Amino acid sequence: MTLVVKSVPASYLKKAIVLALSLFFIACSEQPAEHFKLDGATMGTRYNITVVAREGVEENPGQLQKVIDEQLRVINAQMSTWQDDSELSRLNRVPARQWTEVSPNLFDVLMLSLELGWLSNGAFDITVSPVLKLWGFGAGAQRPNILPEKVDIEKQLALIGFNQIAFDLLNNSIQKRGEITIDLSAIAKGFAVDKIAELLLYAGYQHFMVEVGGELRLQGNNPTGVPWKIAIEVPETNSLGQVHRAVAISDAAMATSGDYRNYFEKDGKRYSHTIDPKSGYPITHRLASVTVIADSAAYADGLATALNVMGPEMGMTLAKEQNFAVYMLLKTDEGFEPVYTEAFSAYLN
Repeated sequence: MTLVVKSVPASYLKKAIVLALSLFFIACSEQPAEHFKLDGATMGTRYNITVVAREGVEENPGQLQKVIDEQLRVINAQMSTWQDDSELSRLNRVPARQWTEVSPNLFDVLMLSLELGWLSNGAFDITVSPVLKLWGFGAGAQRPNILPEKVDIEKQLALIGFNQIAFDLLNNSIQKRGEITIDLSAIAKGFAVDKIAELLLYAGYQHFMVEVGGELRLQGNNPTGVPWKIAIEVPETNSLGQVHRAVAISDAAMATSGDYRNYFEKDGKRYSHTIDPKSGYPITHRLASVTVIADSAAYADGLATALNVMGPEMGMTLAKEQNFAVYMLLKTDEGFEPVYTEAFSAYLN
């Protein structure tokens, strides 16, 4: 019995994204507008920001980065499952049926997660952590030497359910109706992107790109004066950074979900880190990646995960019914087949 782990380092993914973006800048113009770039570590991954300078303003990128780093530190301290003292970790230790006031940021993300859970009929479930750990994924999990037994999976499934979270809108409080564990890793990075974008808009910047762990928010135009050109990468571990297709985006967010970055193989079979909350097993359909463009990065982040769990047929049906901008790459014997909604076609070159 052989076990092969395929978890691509965040630093490699970040370099691949930056390389793709840089190539687009070079291709567009040799005289880009004045701009500066910021990057750093956050939430177990990297962030990359490009900002077009404001006219007539003496910029101080170093000071701006300090403010951004502090914003990211606060969000991580609220939503991390890797920090025992984070607000979310403390909330997970609160007994069931006890109302707990939470920060506005955490409250907003939990509310959005509930909305996506109902929208996707449970495909997006922020309480799936116990099953995820059983398969060796998530904070503190260890890769199993043997595959989980069905009885163990069913036991953990009894401990999950996104609808076991109640909200008190007047007091910014939540109540866990069961002994659930909340994990926001499928939406927190997108939320962080949105908060940084809000910060930049408040500071008067009109043209920028914010990326955290692959989740993106694009405002205005890139330094060449045209919409931001973003790559949809080929969804293969050996082809990371290779561009499948480019999209042109302004004033929107983009997120991609797939099973090609984090998985393990046992006896020649791949087991994805994306778990179906209904079955308790890793997804096995032929959807290799799904890209979503939406108004907010948090929504795009969570929706991409939900559609990836749902699979190509149910996922595309929902996307068309809701008029979502969605681009899917399906595995075929010859490679990958693109399928996308009419709403997404407006972004294709």
